[in-house]
Amino acid sequence: MTSGRGLEDAVWALLHEALHHYRDHPWAADRLRHELARLEEPLRVAVAGGWRSGKSTLLNAIMGEQVAPVAGVDGEDTFTWYEDGPAPGATAWSTDGVPQELAVTRSATGLRVDGPGWRPGELRDLVVRWPTRALRQLTLIDTPAVADPDERGRAPVVERALRDADALLYLTRDGRDSDLRALDSERDGIVGQAGAVHVLLVRSRADETGGGRIDALLTARQLVRRQQRDPRVAARCVHALACSGTVGLAGRMLGEADFAALAELARVPRPELDAHLLSADRFVRAGLPVGLSADARAALLERLGLFGVRLATTLVRTGCDSRVKLSTELIRRSGLTELRESVNRLFVDRQGTLKARSALVAVEGLLRAEPGPGTGELLGAVERIVAGAHEFAELRLLAALRAGRVGFAAEPAAEAQRLVGGEGTAPAARLGAEHDATARQLWELAIDAQWRWRERAEDPTLRLVQRRGAEVVARSCEGLIVELAGPPRRSTPA
Repeated sequence: MTSGRGLEDAVWALLHEALHHYRDHPWAADRLRHELARLEEPLRVAVAGGWRSGKSTLLNAIMGEQVAPVAGVDGEDTFTWYEDGPAPGATAWSTDGVPQELAVTRSATGLRVDGPGWRPGELRDLVVRWPTRALRQLTLIDTPAVADPDERGRAPVVERALRDADALLYLTRDGRDSDLRALDSERDGIVGQAGAVHVLLVRSRADETGGGRIDALLTARQLVRRQQRDPRVAARCVHALACSGTVGLAGRMLGEADFAALAELARVPRPELDAHLLSADRFVRAGLPVGLSADARAALLERLGLFGVRLATTLVRTGCDSRVKLSTELIRRSGLTELRESVNRLFVDRQGTLKARSALVAVEGLLRAEPGPGTGELLGAVERIVAGAHEFAELRLLAALRAGRVGFAAEPAAEAQRLVGGEGTAPAARLGAEHDATARQLWELAIDAQWRWRERAEDPTLRLVQRRGAEVVARSCEGLIVELAGPPRRSTPA
């Protein structure tokens, strides 16, 4: 792989070389120590998007509970960090750099902190500690709304999100050009030109596609598949998908009382119910032949929205006859299952690679901002690491395979995705073997796979993009062979 040591080891060594180079520059040395510490911290995933793009709802859907937004803070310039903790709490970081501990309480729409009353723009970061399994392996960052890029194509919120986080969920309601231009801020430089392996494009509020018709989610997925074939999208993100945070969150938080209310509505003849679901006012205020009060119907709308009520009642009529079944189907149809799987496979499973990438970006930026004797050699080291980083090539190929841009037939495409880590990065997952397969069995599978894919890489009848893709897969197999032939590693606790 990278210089025979692995990308993470190469970046760790580079950081120490840079730290030695800047030993007499306190500011630069502190920044490099910060990057070294980040390598040991949980993966940082920022969620960014324009006004009313559904950031807070999507964050809640990922965590499975109503925690965002945080009331009591000025959100215009504040980044809110959600990390795992033994007990609820929060730390406020204002522009003067002095931290302040705050108590956290539940509010009707999320969480609330009681601060001293900051002036607009004074509160820079709010770090919320919240005990939940969803935050065990990553820290989620809720950003302020992203404004349209300025005349130079700069979007300050996105620039800071890309600088502070290791990966980005970028929410767009329609994938318009201005949304895509906001992602251009990090495409310059050695690392930026290696590809946007750290950005996942999310077509949010997918339930509103086509005016919120019953097939809205399906239509949104079809539009995203078309977008994935657009070179402008492929150059800016590793994958794209559609998701309705509202429907996904409703599925994750669906209670027995919610299910009973929806089952009651499902007993109303569909034409009659559809007439009442033309607007929120008609659904809440008009007479319905069900024993649900206006307040109960308003609560359903608050949780599910008009589209969600239509979808949920349709699912109840067609076989989702329990809370568990309905919850599972709402989560699946919302796109949340695909989103969480993509975050796990592309981000969490690759967190070492993504954190190493963040460190490379920081080192390159520091070397260009503080040039001097020896910085040229360090920039050359950055370039060599990036050029030899097979881990980046795997992520780019995985994105192309998922978007159907490579052109392999179904069976080799599925095998290629698996071998480059699309179903997990452990050797057994890559090779499609049982978890208890021996090292010898895995090694033999890797040898067979490497032979097949090396043949494809050298097949003159295949198109260039297919031969290059096969070359990446063959190199992944070679890495597995080396790993499996080496001395056994110490097992680490799960």
